[in-house]
Amino acid sequence: MNKKTELVVKKVPTESSAPDGFTALSDLELVAQSVIFIFAGYEPTSTSLSFLVYELATHPDVQQKLQEEIDATFPNKEPPTYDALVQMEYLDMVLNETLRLYPIGGRLERVCKKDVEISGVCIPKGTVVMVPTYTLHRDLDHWPEPEEFHPERFSKKNKDNINPYIYLPFGTGPRNCIGMRFAIMNMKLAVVRLLQNFSFKPCEETQIPLKLNSLGIIQPEKPIVLKVELRDGSVNRA
Repeated sequence: MNKKTELVVKKVPTESSAPDGFTALSDLELVAQSVIFIFAGYEPTSTSLSFLVYELATHPDVQQKLQEEIDATFPNKEPPTYDALVQMEYLDMVLNETLRLYPIGGRLERVCKKDVEISGVCIPKGTVVMVPTYTLHRDLDHWPEPEEFHPERFSKKNKDNINPYIYLPFGTGPRNCIGMRFAIMNMKLAVVRLLQNFSFKPCEETQIPLKLNSLGIIQPEKPIVLKVELRDGSVNRA
């Protein structure tokens, strides 16, 4: 082992060498966190994808524009790459607008760690503070036509004008969702692969407008049923 490698190894924290005030995770804890990382995000990610596909089916102009971006970025159905996915502006806009309308966690809850006063309101230590994410995301004071699906809200031109504390699909700050980037990349990859091959349309069983069940996580009241067309013209239903 050369000297450079030895230096790198010595910097890896262990339970005895972690920085003051911190304890490094054991191998078992790392495995446990990795498993939770994947399985805890399974249902929220699949539900968010269902909402996204529903909005594409009911907004064919958005679906066509997104397919055009996908086809231009990955010609001839090329496999998506990480670097290309993170550069896709319209895909990012569509995903962000879906998460605005349908934040999977309808609210965030945090326990106050110490007595604090915010804007004249005293919050004692130990108080459970609830942030109504769903309500914030549809607040007319912050979002023009809040019930409408408009991906352009998250264009480069408009995105910087959005108050980060009124758009919280993954929370914010040091205790936001640890799986945020993983979930976003999973959803982007799934959307690209789907739209490379299929288009989605409403059918007789499609509930319009969509009704939500807000018990626990935000979910559709009834299963979302759509017509699926292969981009070569064949039709199926899912």
